[in-house]
Amino acid sequence: MKKYEQITQYLQYFLENEVKKTGLKKVVLGLSGGLDSAVVAVLAQRVFKQDLLCVKMPSQYSSQSSLDDADELCKEFGLNSSVVSIEPMLKAYENINPEMNNLRKGNLSSRLRMTTLFDISARENALVLGTSNKSELMLGYGTHYGDLSSALNPIGDLYKSEVYELSEYLGITKNIIKKPPSADLWDGQSDEEDLGYTYKQLDEALKIYVEDRLSKEAMIKQGIDKDMLDMIIKRIFTNQFKRKMPLIAKL
Repeated sequence: MKKYEQITQYLQYFLENEVKKTGLKKVVLGLSGGLDSAVVAVLAQRVFKQDLLCVKMPSQYSSQSSLDDADELCKEFGLNSSVVSIEPMLKAYENINPEMNNLRKGNLSSRLRMTTLFDISARENALVLGTSNKSELMLGYGTHYGDLSSALNPIGDLYKSEVYELSEYLGITKNIIKKPPSADLWDGQSDEEDLGYTYKQLDEALKIYVEDRLSKEAMIKQGIDKDMLDMIIKRIFTNQFKRKMPLIAKL
């Protein structure tokens, strides 16, 4: 685990140094009960102690197990936390838009959470920490101006499989590590079902394509599934706008 000891030390330095540059002392993050936010919370707690605020933002679609896991993590690591439900806001919008499908509900839920978090950051004079991993960022698997928004993101260059390994090193609650990835954006929502493949399968291909820069043809010869690879490449290029600041026309 030497690799993750070094990564942990670097990410703690990154958080401390980048926040210090702004002149601020506090940070906030959304704690879902999932793996990514748990890892960021534990990393941030090591640096900021009581100057970290973890905000739990449940909706009517949040599973009880996720809420319980978030509570357990806070108790185990002594995390300063609060609860702000987005359910009233979400229900109000759904009532005037009854035709909303799951995708729209999920995107709205994500943006309501981030709106809430940024408002709390203004109240607390704090920076918002991001919790999206590299697999999600490369695939565009996240909501633009929702969960992809933040001031600082310590895990954005770690693939999901690496976040799992880091979580083991950090001693994250076992229930969080073992449960299937889900953002709880609607009833029964599953990250891997949405994507059609497991993160292990996706990361294997992503690392070869993004890091090793092998051609599509060479990857297929190595045994990478063609349909999965087509999906990955399409998502990387289609969702490139999510990884950039808004494109401004220069006159």
